Amino acid sequence: MKKSKRIAVCGLLVATALVLSLVERMFPLQAVVPIPGIKLGLANVVTLFALTRLRLRETIAIVVVRVLLSSIFAGSITAFLFSLFGGLLAMFVMKALFYVEGYWVSLAGISVAGAAAHNIGQIGAAVLVLGTADVMGYLPLLLVLSIPMGLVTGSVCTAVLGHIKKLHFFI
Repeated sequence: MKKSKRIAVCGLLVATALVLSLVERMFPLQAVVPIPGIKLGLANVVTLFALTRLRLRETIAIVVVRVLLSSIFAGSITAFLFSLFGGLLAMFVMKALFYVEGYWVSLAGISVAGAAAHNIGQIGAAVLVLGTADVMGYLPLLLVLSIPMGLVTGSVCTAVLGHIKKLHFFI
């Protein structure tokens, strides 16, 4: 793929991730699951998709730009750090698991592992920002919730990948 097309695709994926983040904010999951900060992680569908179709450096750029823009539009410096730590750790864990996809783990399993890694990264950022390990008590609950949240994002990505063949002009 030409460099200009790769840049355009990355821009489209960042925009898609930002829209998914905004849509996710419109439907507060806390009304159903009363746990502070809980989200489906729909923007991670874009990260998972990018890992299947693009180079690692392009996926890193997508994650970093999405987190930066999302924090500028509707966040704070702590939200930036939490999202950056979580997003990058999730991306690297999912990338590592792609090497055994089909043998040991499915795309849905990769997504669940990414959701768990995202939560671990965010708790790690919270420990650094707050200067206390007390927030780690929240991690077991987040890890349990990583299963349904990761399954949702994995299912969405699987559906997108199933239909992507119809879009011959795209990746």
